[in-house]
Amino acid sequence: MRIAVTGAGGRLGRAVVDALEEAPFTGPFGPIAWTRAIFDLDAPETAPALLDRDRPEVVIHCAAWTDVDGCAREPEQAMARNGTATGVLARAAAERRIDLIVVSTNEVFDGRPAELRPYRPEDLPNPINAYGRSKLAGERLAEEAYAGSSQGLGIVRTAWLFGPPGNDFPSKILAAAERARASREPLRLVADEAGQPSYTVDVAEAIAELIGAADTAGIHHVVNSGHATRAQWAEEVLRQAGVSVPSQLVQASEFPRASTPPPYAILEPSPLPGGEPLRTWQGATADYLPTLLRQRVAAR
Repeated sequence: MRIAVTGAGGRLGRAVVDALEEAPFTGPFGPIAWTRAIFDLDAPETAPALLDRDRPEVVIHCAAWTDVDGCAREPEQAMARNGTATGVLARAAAERRIDLIVVSTNEVFDGRPAELRPYRPEDLPNPINAYGRSKLAGERLAEEAYAGSSQGLGIVRTAWLFGPPGNDFPSKILAAAERARASREPLRLVADEAGQPSYTVDVAEAIAELIGAADTAGIHHVVNSGHATRAQWAEEVLRQAGVSVPSQLVQASEFPRASTPPPYAILEPSPLPGGEPLRTWQGATADYLPTLLRQRVAAR
């Protein structure tokens, strides 16, 4: 099976490429990695020629502008990259009868559910920031492109991604802890924003599992098991890293930013073909931290 991955140089994209390289259904040549140099969200009109050139049977669209604060400052750019570009790619893929998987986000929801429960795939999205609105636009444009077909399109929503190459929440918390210790001030941790830390390696393997089982159609919520506040995630990272520093619980409003994050955008995980849920986010963090800690030592 010929599978192309957009955003192959990004955090999730590179994990998807790695997962597909180990999958038996990708064939001897493995996946087709479309980095930004090959498929640029600012030039989506190249999609038809690219599809004709590489002739994939499936495209996994990981490319996105994920700088949520940047999206808030430049909402038109966010819509162009995450919405319009996804629609252009989807229409080109649908016209060629190529299956498409669009990676989306928990931020299509407002994080203020009427009843305190995880969001299900069938729940009505209601984004409260520019990033969420642009990603929801991408979902809907893809659905329009594949209208009338129950097959061909899959939407994978995930949340709070972490993993190589770093510069993610765990790495930022470790850096912030060092600064707090040096300044002899408590580390301030946000206690009123909840979500699901999700390891790119696990999310990528779940996507590969969906493809291998020919079960990609529809909306899937793919996240590690369990959920946490930002503070709880930070405390677990520090505990596993053996870092002790005084901390102080604060409200998200104490960290002014351009974007407004949803306070409780927790997703109900979709069943995977193999019947096993993704491991806990704590277990995934434990798997990732040794690599992250080695990188931090090497960078000093």
